[in-house]
Amino acid sequence: MFTNAYDELKARGFIEQVTNEQTVHDLLGSSQVTFYIGYDPTADSLHAGSMVPLMAMHFMQKYGHKPVAILGGGTTMVGDPSGKTEMRKMISREAILANGEKISRQIGTFIDLSAADCRVVDNADWLLKLNYIEFLRDIGRHFSVNRMLAAEAYKMRMETGLSFIEFNYQLLQAYDFLVLFEKYGCTLQMGGNDQWGNILAGTELIRRIHGADAHALTFPLLTTASGEKMGKTAAGAVWLSPEKMSPYDFYQYWINCDDRDVIRFMKFFTPLPLEEIARYEKLQGAEIRDAKQKLAFEVTSFVHGKAEAEKAEQAAKAMFSSAGANAADGAPETSFARADFDGGMPVTSLFTQVGLTSSNGEARRLARSGGLYVNDARIENETQTVSPEDFDNGRLVLRMGKKKYHIVTIA
Repeated sequence: MFTNAYDELKARGFIEQVTNEQTVHDLLGSSQVTFYIGYDPTADSLHAGSMVPLMAMHFMQKYGHKPVAILGGGTTMVGDPSGKTEMRKMISREAILANGEKISRQIGTFIDLSAADCRVVDNADWLLKLNYIEFLRDIGRHFSVNRMLAAEAYKMRMETGLSFIEFNYQLLQAYDFLVLFEKYGCTLQMGGNDQWGNILAGTELIRRIHGADAHALTFPLLTTASGEKMGKTAAGAVWLSPEKMSPYDFYQYWINCDDRDVIRFMKFFTPLPLEEIARYEKLQGAEIRDAKQKLAFEVTSFVHGKAEAEKAEQAAKAMFSSAGANAADGAPETSFARADFDGGMPVTSLFTQVGLTSSNGEARRLARSGGLYVNDARIENETQTVSPEDFDNGRLVLRMGKKKYHIVTIA
């Protein structure tokens, strides 16, 4: 359907701002462009909100362009103030390295790292070696403090307090672009729209030092139809790591999205052709659930593999059809020692420990409102306990509301 990556990105809704639309369009249609997107390893997993740039890399590579993913091992030690109301918590170098290794593997889910001219690099390799005085003389002199303070990211933080270390972030990100331009011929940086000012600083630095053109392209910062930040739930972030969020719960996030978000999410987060997505766009009323099932299956399959997506789909269908205890098949499972239940474990504590509730307080509130179940029996008393005798052949089924299950086993 498309012959130019720019056209597909635009049709799917990825493009928010671009330095010169016609120039970038023509560039992506006439040559193989080396481009980069940065990921600061502030946690040991990326989350659903990170999937916008990850999928953009996927589509760009599909058209033969050459992705460079930067792990911000150096910039994470400074902290990006963009979009933040307060300074990031400082992270140790050891934690940053460990996070980076895991995130690098996740990036490999979205792009083919074995392809020629595709790479993951760590900006710590050049940033941590910088001589501060030389950096100020060679790079810092190209930056206007007045222009930096006029940037939206800095203006917002000036009200709550902007540290000097954060003020340097834009210089470091711009320097990343310069290094990649010099080393790999990288001429395009992509990122979230809150990075627009930082990316432009890089294009300007390249122009000042080399007299060459470099380009910027940003994606919209997604919110759900209800106005909530994309990839956030009451329990926290929608993590891509199966250790932090099970494929089952990941699937549930997508299948339970707002009806108004389904088609938009399909365009962003699945590789489905737009012609196929258009067929789902025609569905109305109860039929929209078919589109949600397709969305949830495709995203889960892309991130966790087809086998995990099939397991999650089967479990969801069983729940939706009210299939009794079998509805829990495929649900997340946690094992405890039998001794943990000797004398009785508070049911509110059990729900919290397995992650169905975010706190004992939330568990007590749900118990009082009749929203918690053990083995399909509603919890009538928030002080109720669970003992070994409540297990059926070493198995116990917890349920929160109508759809969220968790299996508990004891050895």
